[in-house]
Amino acid sequence: MSDVRARLSTLWIVVMFTMLYADVLSFLDAGFLRGLMAGHAEGVPITPLLLVGSAVMVEIPIVMVVLSRVLKPAVARRVTLVAVPLTAAFIIGGGSVKPHYLVLAAVEVVCLAVILRQAWRMDTSPAVSRPAG
Repeated sequence: MSDVRARLSTLWIVVMFTMLYADVLSFLDAGFLRGLMAGHAEGVPITPLLLVGSAVMVEIPIVMVVLSRVLKPAVARRVTLVAVPLTAAFIIGGGSVKPHYLVLAAVEVVCLAVILRQAWRMDTSPAVSRPAG
């Protein structure tokens, strides 16, 4: 069981760093930076509500790194089945059509699909303790 937990946690780390790197690369685009300085990101006005919503959505993979390891398997499965589609919606809906973003978003979505499959197939039956000796 711990192998599955470690794998899920590691995949969430990959998703988290890939999301971060997509943003870092976007900051290297002069047009994108000019838009940010003018108060919008690719035509979307940057508001406090947008920033809070984005912070919450980016926090999901960060929290899932830990929750994948500490939650009971049945709970971890349910939480993962909610976290994956929310994260995928954020990646797809809040993304860009620039080539670097499309490549990194594809990696993120593949990782999320593997996370979903691993969580779905995870053994959630209670462990049977065996008497010593």
